[in-house]
Parts: sequence; C-alpha cells; structure tokens
Amino acid sequence: MRRMSRRGFSVVAAAAVAGLATAGDAAAAPDRRRKKKRELRGMWLASVVNRDWPSKPGLPAAQQRSELLAFLDSAVSRRLNAVVFQVRPTADALWPSPYEPWSEYLTGTQGKDPGWDPLGTAVQEAHRRGLELHAWFNPFRIANHTDPSRLVATHPARVHPDWVVPYGGKLYYNPGLPAVRRFVQDAMLDAVRKYPIDAVHWDDYFYPYPVAGQVFDDDAAFEEYGGGFPDRASWRRDNIDRLVREMSGRVKKARRQTQFGISPFAVWRNIATDPTGSDTRAGVQTYDDLYADTRGWVKKGWIDYIVPQVYWNIGFPAADYAKLIPWWNEVVRGTGVNLYIGEALYKAGDPAQPAAWQDPAELSRHLTYAKGYDEVRGHIYFSAKEVGVDKIGAMARVVADHYQEPAKPPRLTA
Repeated sequence: MRRMSRRGFSVVAAAAVAGLATAGDAAAAPDRRRKKKRELRGMWLASVVNRDWPSKPGLPAAQQRSELLAFLDSAVSRRLNAVVFQVRPTADALWPSPYEPWSEYLTGTQGKDPGWDPLGTAVQEAHRRGLELHAWFNPFRIANHTDPSRLVATHPARVHPDWVVPYGGKLYYNPGLPAVRRFVQDAMLDAVRKYPIDAVHWDDYFYPYPVAGQVFDDDAAFEEYGGGFPDRASWRRDNIDRLVREMSGRVKKARRQTQFGISPFAVWRNIATDPTGSDTRAGVQTYDDLYADTRGWVKKGWIDYIVPQVYWNIGFPAADYAKLIPWWNEVVRGTGVNLYIGEALYKAGDPAQPAAWQDPAELSRHLTYAKGYDEVRGHIYFSAKEVGVDKIGAMARVVADHYQEPAKPPRLTA
C-alpha cells in the first residue's frame, strides 16, 4: 500500500469499510493483529500568550495545577499517549531554572515564583497516566515585543544586550553568536538533567519567519564569524546546523533515553526551487527563509524524530497534504528517524478556513491516507484546547475511526 495511488488507496479503504476484504486480506488480518504497530498519538500544550494553559496569568497555584491535570486527563480520554508541553515559550522557564526567569504566563510578572513546579508536576503526572511528556522549547524567541526594559532586570537579554535582535515586533537572540547558541542549549539542558522527560522538542522557529520590509540585523555577527562562507544564507544555515548537531549530542550525554525531536514548517523547499523538494508552491521554505535544513537533519541522523506541520487539507493547491506525506515518507526512509505528522486540529470548524475544514471528517481522512505510508509512525495535534473542546467533533471522529484501542509510542529506532 505504501506507494499506491490515492485512487487505489481509496478503493481499498472503501472495500475494507464495506467488509469486502479479499481472501488475501482476510488471511493477513490475524497477523496484523498480532503485530500491533506502535504509534505516537500526541497533542501540543501551548503556554505562550496563555494559548492553552494556564487559562490566564495570575491564577492560584492550585488552580493552575488543576487545569494542567485536566489537560493530561483529556489526552488519556482521547486515547493519546504523549503530551508536548511548552516549557520555555519566550526565553523563560516553567520550572525553577538558574538560567532564565519564571515565565510571565504563570503569574503575570516575569521572574515571579508561582509557588510550584509546573514541569516537574507535568512529568510526574503524565507518567502516572501512562503518557510520555515531551518538553517543548523555543530556542531563540525572547519576547513578543521589542522593549528590553519590560524584561526582568536580571534577564540574560538585558545582561547581554549585544545578544539581542529586534525584528518583526519581537525580540530574538542572535543565532549567529556562539555564546548565544551555547547559552540557549545550557538553559534547555537544565530541564533535561533535572527531570526524566521523554523528549526535547523544538518547534518551527529558528531564524524568524520573514517580515516584509524588515531586515534581521546580524551584520556585526556575520562580519566576525561569517568568513569562509559563500554568502550570509549559508552562514545562517550553518549556525542552525551547529545548534541542532550540538544539542543532539548534549541531550544524549545528559540523559541517554531522552529523545530529541523537531517540528518544522512542512515545506523544506518547493520543487520549483530544488528538484528534490516537495511538489508544493509554499510562500515559505524552511531551507531558504528560516535557514533550517530540516531534510538535512533527518538525513544526517541528528534527531530522533521529526514532526512536519502539515497544516493543510487534502487537495489544498499550494501545499497538498496528499503530496507532502509521501515526500516526507521518502525523506525519512532508511534514516532511523521517526516520522510523525503535525495536524491542524485548530482549523477544524474555523469559518476562516477553506471548506474542507468545515467537514468533521477531514482530519480522520488525513489519518486514513497516512496509513498508506509505512514510515508514518503517528500524529500530533495542535493543540490541547481543541482536543478537549472539539468544536465540530473532528477529534472525536479521529478517535472513533482510528483510536478505538490504546497504543504505545514507538521506540527509539536510531
């Protein structure tokens, strides 16, 4: 089934639903049941701007904890097996860190102790429920504004103003500085050493997404460190490559069983840009615009898993779900890197989205389609709020169609 056309796959799927299995299918069925496939079933739990949790800053510790546990229970009720918990949303921390201040999204005041340990609690309570806990970090984002004076006085970005670049209405650490790359790794590794987290998870923000009419001012860093590179783009990609490669080694050294996974924007390069790229016409390409060689990281085995954010419907003209899944399937083949698919649950029932997303069955069709590709080992849903609220029943449809029984997450294969 792996390389079957969409039409052929649909015929087989329809026959199975109608109970019209062939003799060969019937003979194979018991074997499939005996060798039940492990799969990741995850959800992102976002803390930035209080997107999912806590519901607002400044809640009492007991209420924050109660809300957090309710999200873990929601994951269990949907038969998920992993929660990707955002613990470093903006160069801050949701655990007692010696490197960075407590997050403002907890108390409303950056640096203020919330009176409990959210990450420590999340790890313990997730494991108690049979869930993996993947700690989600954003490497370079400092703040969703451009005023350093709004940061707590002891913030590393104020202590080292030369590390900071304002861009697109936000503040970022400069990836071109070796001291920055070392510092952000140290800050994240503190959590790895303190807690038995199942994975270090990065999202899609490396160099920031392009903003029209603005320039990311790294001239001084390029002048100092860019010698020997043919152009600034190559240097920037090397900076991110170094970050990924170094973090990969350091995670394993700190806690051997902890995985390292990355969830990038799903288009590495369009085929019109590069013949090895995907058959897409996306306005952003991670290789060229975020300086993130996501395909290269997989091929070099620097990460344990990759979760391309395939946040488009089947048939979407510029970036078709049904074209990106087979492309990523081939990218990971033979690498030992697990492939999970990032799913845009948040789009289901959103009136601003295309008609496909008004259909509660669209997301379930994604999983049906992806089952035809043998390298796809699971799915992660954005995000936790929608897993529970489920505006039009899209998540309930996924559970009914695909998650009738619990499943264990895949083991490390690399």
